[in-house]
Amino acid sequence: MIPRQYLREQPERIRDAIEKKGVEGVDLDRVLDIDEQWRDLKARGDELRHERNEISSRIGELKQDGKEAQAQEAIERSQQLKDELQEVEERADELEAKLEDALLEIPQIPHEDVPVGDDESDNVERYRRGFDDLRELPGEVVPHYDLGEELDVLDFDRGAKVSGGGFYFLKGEAARLEHALIGFMRDVHREQGYREVFPPIPVRSKSMEGTGQFPKFVDDAYRLGGGNDEPYDDDDLWLCPTAEVPVTNMHRDEILLDDDLPLKYQAYTPNFRREAGEHGTETRGMVRVHQFNKVEMVNFVRPEDSYDRLEGLLEEAEAVLDRLDLPYRVLEMCTGDMGFTQAKKYDIEVWAPGDDMDDGPEEGGRWLEVSSVSNFEDFQARRAGIRYRPERHESAEYVHTLNGSGLALPRVMVAILEYYQNDDGTVTIPEPLRPYMGGTELIEGQTPVGESAVGAGERE
Repeated sequence: MIPRQYLREQPERIRDAIEKKGVEGVDLDRVLDIDEQWRDLKARGDELRHERNEISSRIGELKQDGKEAQAQEAIERSQQLKDELQEVEERADELEAKLEDALLEIPQIPHEDVPVGDDESDNVERYRRGFDDLRELPGEVVPHYDLGEELDVLDFDRGAKVSGGGFYFLKGEAARLEHALIGFMRDVHREQGYREVFPPIPVRSKSMEGTGQFPKFVDDAYRLGGGNDEPYDDDDLWLCPTAEVPVTNMHRDEILLDDDLPLKYQAYTPNFRREAGEHGTETRGMVRVHQFNKVEMVNFVRPEDSYDRLEGLLEEAEAVLDRLDLPYRVLEMCTGDMGFTQAKKYDIEVWAPGDDMDDGPEEGGRWLEVSSVSNFEDFQARRAGIRYRPERHESAEYVHTLNGSGLALPRVMVAILEYYQNDDGTVTIPEPLRPYMGGTELIEGQTPVGESAVGAGERE
């Protein structure tokens, strides 16, 4: 959330941020007008309160001096002032609520060194890793959705039957691989000094507001017990869209100590989003789905340390792909593709060679985002009321929050099924994951079950 003082002192910078981030529907002039009206009413309330206090102190003196008529006039005037003050305060409270709601619609100000651009085409590639020593791939890499069904380890039809489009079953070795990835990622981040938490999955509206998901992205969330188009209260529940929400809000309305910082949490959660997707290949398989597993890293740091920590957080997320020997690249996001809440953001995109895309690398295939690593500065902390006290005798200040996926599981799974694919249709398990799979080295598939398998000629 933008501080009110910043709103008053830097309206043009805010206007510039709204334009550069491409945020629509924000009437900044209206917000400034509400703030001015609120301040006028607060000033008027202070005047009325001061006058009433002066009159109240005179009433006793007038009575002592026997000036009953004047004392009665003072009493009546005091009552008038009380009534007017009540009206002013009620109106001020209404305007303050409107101002708070309006401030929730204003995006974070981008850091000064963020590239200016309109969309993903203006993002800046910082570097690529893992392309100097690629493993030998089959002459034609089978896309993960076809390979997974051939091996009977991915089942999209039954997922849709049970839960609708955008859901799927992992079966056999793929299910084991997913569990292995979760355990491996958690161990990597534990080595990096992360405290582990396992948060609740339903989260309140207030928590979604605290991290910036609401009110901007209500339509992307899964609501419990109501429709997304219905008004919601602070205590209404939603399925967790990312562990960023519950983990950040662990310390909502709290004051941390300087000795606590930097505070680094990791959390595995299933996540739920109403991903609309796009037509074509992007909607096939596990690239855009409504439920997915993810290990998330959340940091609380001193303001002066947050940009150094951003670079460290990026390295911590990359470490997972480095150890798995999966080729990837890192993008610095431009203002128009950065997001509502971020001051600066990097994306990590893994290489999946199974589907050729126009914007893929020269080796073919496509890029899949597996992590966004972001610095929110004090934007989330102000919304959620998360502060720290530099010294015991000093006033509390807002922390800076950061997060990054470490990593999102489905697209890592896609990359493994395609990059570690062999000529015979099997998939080699990356060495770091084998201990988590009881020593299994290959995904060889399993025999389908049911009459549908017999009817398809896959089983006699």
